[in-house]
Amino acid sequence: MRILLVDDDAELTSMLASYLEREGCIVGRVLEGASGVVQALSGHYDLMVLDVMMPGLSGVEVLRRVREHSMLPVIMLTAKGDDMDRVLGLELGADDYVPKPCTPRELLARIRAILRRAGGQAGSTDPEVLREGSLQLWPGERRAEWDAAAVELTSTEYSLLELLVRQAGQPVSKDVLSREALGRPLARFDRSVDVHISSIRQKLAALAGDRMLIQTVVRRGYQFIKA
Repeated sequence: MRILLVDDDAELTSMLASYLEREGCIVGRVLEGASGVVQALSGHYDLMVLDVMMPGLSGVEVLRRVREHSMLPVIMLTAKGDDMDRVLGLELGADDYVPKPCTPRELLARIRAILRRAGGQAGSTDPEVLREGSLQLWPGERRAEWDAAAVELTSTEYSLLELLVRQAGQPVSKDVLSREALGRPLARFDRSVDVHISSIRQKLAALAGDRMLIQTVVRRGYQFIKA
């Protein structure tokens, strides 16, 4: 795993890098945002761990610039209890977040969960195609199209959409979605699934003539509307 750490806290990045390297990762460290953008877009990394609060170019702006060009998986490091930064990061396309202070072990678990989903079927020759109306998903390639137009999804968004499409017409609970797509049980007051679903809805609606394809089922979760 090739991991890029972007955080102005040199002591923290050194500690995290040492732990990740002992676990077999190749780690790059950047202490400011502008260089973080350049490295994130270099193609040298599988995932970026990005701090929200940095002087100069903030983590939020780094993520915004990276998402203009790349779907590189991103985990945001956010101040504990800072829900606004957390939600904004998810809305801009972060795959997940970890509150600071965090343990290296917890961070590694989140990294592995995201990369396992993103790359677990990479290079697969499985010809499976999921179709639901005008939407098509290729699980082996982890890509989606609506009427032959690409749906640009983050790794987490793709995982959520595939889960919903496989159960089209049936509600899927937020806890199941969190466990299967984010790799962790749903925590109290955690809005991550809701924010990701909102992003997927917007991306699909832009291609489907503003049709709402994912329905909220009160107290039961979300369901993809069966064609």
